[in-house]
Amino acid sequence: MDRAEIVHENFRTRVPAGNLPPGRAPDDALSQAEAVTLFRAQCLSRALDRTSRAMQKAGQGFYTIGSSGHEGMAAVAHALRPDDIAFLHYRDAAFQIARAGQVPDQDITWDMLLSFACSSEDPISGGRHKVLGSRALMIPPQTSTIASHLPKAVGAAYGIGLARRRPPEHRMLPADGIAMASFGDASANHSTAQGAINAAGWASVQSVPLPLLWVCEDNGIGISTQTPKGWIAASMQHRPGLKYFHADGLDIYDTARVAAEAAGYARRTRKPAFLHLTMVRLYGHAGADLPTTYLPVSQVEADEASDPLLHSVRLLEAAGAMSRAEALEIYDETCADVARVAERAVQRPRLQTAADVMASIIPPKRACAPTNGPDHATRAAAFGSDLRSMETPHPMSRLINWALTDLMLEHGEITLMGEDVGRKGGVYGVTKGLHGRFGPDRVIDTLLDEQSILGLAIGLAHNGFLPMPEIQFLAYLHNAEDQLRGEAATLPFFSQGQFTNPMVLRIAGLGYQKGFGGHFHNDNSLAVLRDIPGVIVACPSSGPEATMMLRECVRLAREEQRVVIFVEPIALYPMRDLFEGDGAWMGTYPARGEVIGLDEVGVHGDGTDLAIVTYGNGHYLSRQAQAELAVQGVNARVIDMRWVAPVPEAALLEATKGCDAVLVVDECRRTGGQAEGLITLFVEAGRARVSRLAAEDSFIATGPAYAATMPSKEGIIAAALKAV
Repeated sequence: MDRAEIVHENFRTRVPAGNLPPGRAPDDALSQAEAVTLFRAQCLSRALDRTSRAMQKAGQGFYTIGSSGHEGMAAVAHALRPDDIAFLHYRDAAFQIARAGQVPDQDITWDMLLSFACSSEDPISGGRHKVLGSRALMIPPQTSTIASHLPKAVGAAYGIGLARRRPPEHRMLPADGIAMASFGDASANHSTAQGAINAAGWASVQSVPLPLLWVCEDNGIGISTQTPKGWIAASMQHRPGLKYFHADGLDIYDTARVAAEAAGYARRTRKPAFLHLTMVRLYGHAGADLPTTYLPVSQVEADEASDPLLHSVRLLEAAGAMSRAEALEIYDETCADVARVAERAVQRPRLQTAADVMASIIPPKRACAPTNGPDHATRAAAFGSDLRSMETPHPMSRLINWALTDLMLEHGEITLMGEDVGRKGGVYGVTKGLHGRFGPDRVIDTLLDEQSILGLAIGLAHNGFLPMPEIQFLAYLHNAEDQLRGEAATLPFFSQGQFTNPMVLRIAGLGYQKGFGGHFHNDNSLAVLRDIPGVIVACPSSGPEATMMLRECVRLAREEQRVVIFVEPIALYPMRDLFEGDGAWMGTYPARGEVIGLDEVGVHGDGTDLAIVTYGNGHYLSRQAQAELAVQGVNARVIDMRWVAPVPEAALLEATKGCDAVLVVDECRRTGGQAEGLITLFVEAGRARVSRLAAEDSFIATGPAYAATMPSKEGIIAAALKAV
């Protein structure tokens, strides 16, 4: 038989017979009414699991990963407040059901069945995924199976504390709230989880306010791989900065009591707590997974005999809250009610078109209070003598620093974070002085963990801050790219824009650094960023351009709630000259209010022989080539695309109009580089003579050959002459 049916029949036969598992007696953690309410939530969670499996077998449901065995999470919800933000493990239906009982006007059965049916009327994801989540219940939707939601839980907890000191305009979380994140014992071993738990302890031992509750649901197995006995307790009991609590997750009284203690500790001390719940997993991992194919039947049956619903019946009877007959009646009625509601849910409309699916990729715009910017006295106090220097030309790194200063003066919700961004001022001095100007609350020196840096940013955005994290080098992003791909970018998609995490991520990157670092500090591939739906990727090539684009990036994040990546070409940070001694690559600081819009490209020259389309270092090299091509009789224009994603297609087609040929110069690799999409754009637009010069499919070397694999001025000239 199907294990779900075995568990179901076990309950229906053992409850009337009084054949219940042994355990401790109930204490006073729950009143009789509270205990009955939690039992109802447990029964509803179980009934939804059974119905979900039936829906899938009938072709009316599309994904099953159940919560059976984890129904004790209802007692954790009871211990928290409904405004405590909760990032849930995928087995936490009972938590969401119990929380729905704390909030008026919630039809949780209908809502969850719409999600199971992938109906477009599903109130959280609009039919895009079977997810737990609810804006009314302060549960952001999660699709993670590897604990990738843990880093942002740290950020959300930090954001609660930070908002007590300086509340942002779009604050969502209460000042005395806590953040909760739950996960399985197998996921606890993932590097993402370990990094987040370590980051929480790292902050806690420094007395950083961090009201955070970790909940580890330990059922002893991850898919088919068993967790060593005692592993979670042994590895978590003595972590610095983290207070450990343990409860029997099969016992709703014990769970409610210990969860209240753990949550109270986090709320009272503003420090992280770790709640370890021992549980069982029923039915197998997900879908058609059959546990008896990799576990002894005796072990599977032992887990089924410890069904938490059977424990609850025993406890409620002992507490005088409910008889066994009443418990069975509640269970049967709940199963029947869910089956009836499911018959209606599967008839509701579903997504049909690409436009329907994509409608929530771009988050909604939000109203922001107008800002006039700081007055002269405020700017003078912040900039000091730099204020007088703004009328003279400076390189890119200096102008970005000033732009960051002005933006932080204008928008108090902006917070910078990253390795070495504070006291040191960054590896290249781009954030120099900002720590002194704005303090450690707004310019945060983080630990060395890119996942934690991005998680901090995502979590802060949940509470109305505008984070500007920094990844020190582009190659370092690969340690944490799932925080962008699987967390930041998907949040509005799976919540229909009800939850967002806007940010401006600054990354120092690309190639052409002379003799420094090789491939790990010179990474000339943006491919990992270009294909993330909804994400904006900007790449300036001069100081004035960087200043005006950064202002637009902040507006896009602040007002349009976008995730924006601002790629700063390291080799151009200090660049002064276009040709030796001319100072032509420096610029003066653009007047406040001057911006470069998302659809604006840079056009240099009006030649019609050739249009060179490029960006970043390629723009710099193409401008050098442009001058020498003119000497050879080739009248070219150079077009700086500026915005790597989304590609400003209309502007590029307009800017290249009337040119005999188009040459794409791409400092990224031939495979996966921007040139692939640009060539396609021009060919599909009917441009007959289109060619490209891109970097080789190679890593970058240290030493004299640092630029050998990438486009050069000479290479651009040769490609241009061939093109015309």
